[in-house]
This record gives sequence, C-alpha cells and structure tokens, in this order.
Amino acid sequence: MTESGMRAGLLVQKPRAIGLLGGLGGFVRRKPLGAIGLFVVALAVAVAIVGPFVAPYPPNFMSARERLQSPSLQHAFGTDQAGRDMMSRVIVGARTSIYVGFTAVLLSSVVGAMVGVSSAYYGGKYDLLVQRFVDVLQALPGLILALALMAALGKSLNNVIIAITVTTTAGKIRVIRSAALGVMGMQYVDAARAIGAGHWRIMVRHILVNSMAPLIIVATAALGGAILAESSLSFLGLGVPPPHASWGQLVSASREWAERAPWLLIFPGLALTLTVYGFNVLGDALRDIWDPRLRGS
Repeated sequence: MTESGMRAGLLVQKPRAIGLLGGLGGFVRRKPLGAIGLFVVALAVAVAIVGPFVAPYPPNFMSARERLQSPSLQHAFGTDQAGRDMMSRVIVGARTSIYVGFTAVLLSSVVGAMVGVSSAYYGGKYDLLVQRFVDVLQALPGLILALALMAALGKSLNNVIIAITVTTTAGKIRVIRSAALGVMGMQYVDAARAIGAGHWRIMVRHILVNSMAPLIIVATAALGGAILAESSLSFLGLGVPPPHASWGQLVSASREWAERAPWLLIFPGLALTLTVYGFNVLGDALRDIWDPRLRGS
C-alpha cells in the first residue's frame, strides 16, 4: 500500500474512533449507573477470559497445612476447607458462570427471535399454538422448571445451559413477537412484499433487523438472571458438576463452614452480586436510551 493510501486509511479510522469515544462519553454522562454497570460487566468478562492464566495459585491445589486460613497477604481471599486458594477459585469460577450465562442467553435469544418473528409473521393457528405454549412455560416457576429438567437430564455443564435456555426463552418470544407486530405495519415491509421478496428475506432483513433493539435490552438484563439461575442450581446441588468451579458451587460448598470461615461465603457471593447488579443496571440504561418513550428520562 502506498503512503497516501495509508494516510487515507488513518483519516477514515480516526473519526470512527473519535465517534466511538464520544458516544461512550455521552453514555457515561447520561447514565452514570449504566456506566458503572458497563465497567463491572467488562471487568467480569475480562476476569473470565484471562483470569485462569493470572490466578495466583492452581485452583484445585490442596494443602492440609493451609486449610481454613483467613484472608492474608499470601491468600487474599483466604483458603477453603481443603486448603485451596479462594481467590484463584473465585477467578476461575467467573469463567464457568459467565460462560453459562452468555451461552444460555445467546441460545434463548436466537430461538426467541426465530419463533417470535415467525409467530408474528404467519399468525393464525401457528401463532395461537406458539402463544399457548409460551403461556404454559411462563406459568411454571422458572427455578422449578430448571430443577425438573436437571433432574431428568442429569448434572453436566451443557445440561445446565439447556435448562436455563428453556426457562428464559418464553419471555424473549413474547418481546420479539410484540416488536415484530409493530414493524410489520411499516411501509417498507409492504414494499418488500410488492417487489416479490420471499418470506425468509422479509422476516430476516426487514422485520427481525428492525426488532432487535428490545431483544438486545432484554438479553442484557437476562444475563444477570441466567448467572443467578446457574448459581441457584449449583447451590441446590444440581448445577455445574466438579471439577468445574462456579460461584454458585463455591457458595454451596461453604454452607457447612460459613460460621467458622465466613470468607468462604463472602467473596464468591460478592462476585456474584456485583456481576448480576452490573448486568441489571446496564440493561436498564440501554432500555432508557433505546426506548423512544423513555429517552427523556
């Protein structure tokens, strides 16, 4: 590439970077709580990605001489009943909890988008059948349904993701169907039909694309709920099995030792609470910005 071409490329990239930073700065000014949530979420994701490589100790290394040590310079979060470093286990547990939450929400969002858009587009008996099925799912308590699925499928990482996906899909179907019904009345959808566009093209390129904002908002808020659901299943003994470590599993394992060693409960519980809080306030901020009815708030 010539020198003039490189300069032109830099000139194009520079305004984009400035626009991105300006948009982020505007988000921080308008929604400070949302910015805090974004920081917490970014930190949790960073820990999940690089944490296992920078953990101070191997998470499963046991030492009988160092069991149940209180937080110190050597072990910032203390040690558990087997002498394992709690800070390393909390860091490694972030990967499992974040992975389960993101995967379950991604799967439920994809399924919810496909079923919701097709339900709104085709209508009739298909729409009636889908909505009655959604009514059944929403009538069942989410945790009870997840427990029943785990009892039927067995304990494994993938089964936890399946259980959380099933329990969180119904709400997304309703949200995307409602948004799709509003988009279907737009003139560009009628124009696409008039020029002979196929059903798949209309649903994906015209209806789904213009219905994504509410789905993104709901999915962002649902990430915290998915992580909390995984922790609840692990706390009840039907979640992620060993040797995988998750925050819920760490909290569950600390029940017998909570009075003698409260740090076993405090640190994984604090990581879980802050991450769920970050996702919730970030989802609320995105809703306030992208929902036309709330832009003035």
